[in-house]
Amino acid sequence: MAPQAPHQSRLKILEAATDVVRSKGYAATTVDDLCAAAGVTKGSFFHHFKSKEEMVLQAVAHWGSWTDGIFAAAPYAVAADPRDRVFGYLDFRRDLLDHTVPQFTCLMGTLVQETYDTHPAVREACDRGMSSHVAVLTRDIEAARLKHAPDATWSAESVGYFIQAVLQGSFIFAKAKQDAEVARGSLAHLRRYLENLLGSPDSKSR
Repeated sequence: MAPQAPHQSRLKILEAATDVVRSKGYAATTVDDLCAAAGVTKGSFFHHFKSKEEMVLQAVAHWGSWTDGIFAAAPYAVAADPRDRVFGYLDFRRDLLDHTVPQFTCLMGTLVQETYDTHPAVREACDRGMSSHVAVLTRDIEAARLKHAPDATWSAESVGYFIQAVLQGSFIFAKAKQDAEVARGSLAHLRRYLENLLGSPDSKSR
């Protein structure tokens, strides 16, 4: 078997980390676990990363870039009405719940719950990544507010963080129960709440 190109083995480690860490957590994930999942040697791991923490920081960046691309390419992203984009985002997140718990939960959310007080660099990286996602969502919420609720006094940013708080909290309960139904119910309530703020979208977006 031919040796893997350096960039291929590095990418395999980063992609393995997103799955293993979401499943086992940061502390319980070992370098051996990551190498086994990626199909690389420990020598290859330490060729690319000085430590598990350095690898996780790069995995957070990789996750952020990958998920940014997923959401940017989602069908809802091209809707003309910003309200349809907001509700389309919720529907897209709901559809992701069809996957297994480790697959639909958030790497950054998983990491920050465990490392916020012990690994400040990881916490800061997760904060940047999650806040960046909120900022993208906030642009659509603000555009929807201006078009459909121009007299509203709430801020789009606060609603963006509220949406993510509901999602991350739902992920915690999905992990606890090993079932996505509680997350589905939470998203249904979130949708009704946003309909109170922005009005109901066209039926075709449901």
